[in-house]
Amino acid sequence: MVVPAAGRSTRFGGANKLLAPLRGRSVLARTLDAFTCRRDVAIIVLAAQGPDELKSALEEAGIADPRIRVCRGGACRAESVRCALEQLPENVQRIAIHDAARPLVSQPLIDRVLAAAAAHGAAVPAMPVTLTIKQASGPLPAAVERTIPRGRLWAMQTPQAMRLADLRRGFELCDIPLEEVTDDAQLVEMAGGRVWLVEGEERNLKITTPIDLRIAELLLESPC
Repeated sequence: MVVPAAGRSTRFGGANKLLAPLRGRSVLARTLDAFTCRRDVAIIVLAAQGPDELKSALEEAGIADPRIRVCRGGACRAESVRCALEQLPENVQRIAIHDAARPLVSQPLIDRVLAAAAAHGAAVPAMPVTLTIKQASGPLPAAVERTIPRGRLWAMQTPQAMRLADLRRGFELCDIPLEEVTDDAQLVEMAGGRVWLVEGEERNLKITTPIDLRIAELLLESPC
């Protein structure tokens, strides 16, 4: 299990969003809770910009699971994931990657992803795109070039699960800068692998701005 946690929280206002309180637990603590409770998770590697700060935060939250390791992340998400892969034991064959800033992931969603990955090689939770998407070049204001049909568009979530060998090969074959890789499954696709989509959940939101944190608080108040 890899949990990229090296983001700079720029859109959150500069403070580390992973350490922000979310109804009595930090965002990061709630994210980890979803996986430390599972017996099928053998190891959890956190890739962070400040490993020492993160280790202290875990201690303060009372998280002392021996499966958790912390390493230094990279300059972008893909680099952080690659750094975390170096911490995995040699006998690991399958891997799941989950955003540290998705604290409301459910056990049924995790089960769906892992089951589909075991059956097909790689799986990702997805939500249908409901907004109208228009393509334009350059910063706004800019002229619309086209409207993209959304019937076959899906927004990706995490965890994303795959064979570790496929992901490593994706890194080897990646022919674009790693900062342009915004999705772990994208690397599997680059290696010629097939990625299956399974049903995601609206509650599995990613904390990016303070508004997202407030929405997460409201969702926890109304668990149904």
